[in-house]
Amino acid sequence: MKIDDTSLTPIFVQVADWIRSEILNGNIAEEECIPSTNQLSGTYGINPATVRKGFDILTDEGILYKKRGIGMFVKTGAREKLISKAKAELARKEVTGLVRNARRLGLTKEELISIIENDESWGD
Repeated sequence: MKIDDTSLTPIFVQVADWIRSEILNGNIAEEECIPSTNQLSGTYGINPATVRKGFDILTDEGILYKKRGIGMFVKTGAREKLISKAKAELARKEVTGLVRNARRLGLTKEELISIIENDESWGD
């Protein structure tokens, strides 16, 4: 995890974003215990309350849950929930802008679909 003290994004949000990313990338599995508040605060020099605040966000989102006396764990289904949210965000941000720009350039829907299908980065 890389904490950016100069970022406009609060540190507790950066902590939550890092955990989300680790789950999405498969580095932290469902039902796996995540690093403790003390581990993260000690390793990264973050106030434990700040780390807890990041954990609280993910608990409220249904991504993490607490086993009393043991630690915080990733909920079953958390990865799929994060993937669904990321897909919706991709559609909202990226696709809408792409379609808007394609229209501005006079591309038809079919032309845009063809461009996407023929893009080499798909790696088919």
